[in-house]
Amino acid sequence: VQLQASGGGLVEAGGSLRLSCAASGGTLSRYSVAWFRQAPGKDREFVAAISSSGGAPRYAESVKGRFTISRDNAENTVDLEMNSLKPEDTAVYYCAARPFTVLHTSFRSYSNWGQGTLVTVSS
Repeated sequence: VQLQASGGGLVEAGGSLRLSCAASGGTLSRYSVAWFRQAPGKDREFVAAISSSGGAPRYAESVKGRFTISRDNAENTVDLEMNSLKPEDTAVYYCAARPFTVLHTSFRSYSNWGQGTLVTVSS
């Protein structure tokens, strides 16, 4: 399955953005999907993940209560709703998928990647 992330942009602190991960060449509901982010000079870090089994999503502590990951099976997408954005959320956001039900927070566990979308939060 091929992935394409979109929805990034420039937003003021406290604002919101909605990222979308669109799939082609496969049915995204059969994959567990995660969002990762990478800020300049930093390692890629886990943000959120949702299982193909429909179980509870997982979130990084830094985004818990502010970000929500969800599926739209009709559109073959996984979205990331980001609220109460902070300057430290500034990064390139990537979506990734793996054809298993178990969620992982390590980027090494994901085989399919989108190209990334830049989120910039100004203070």
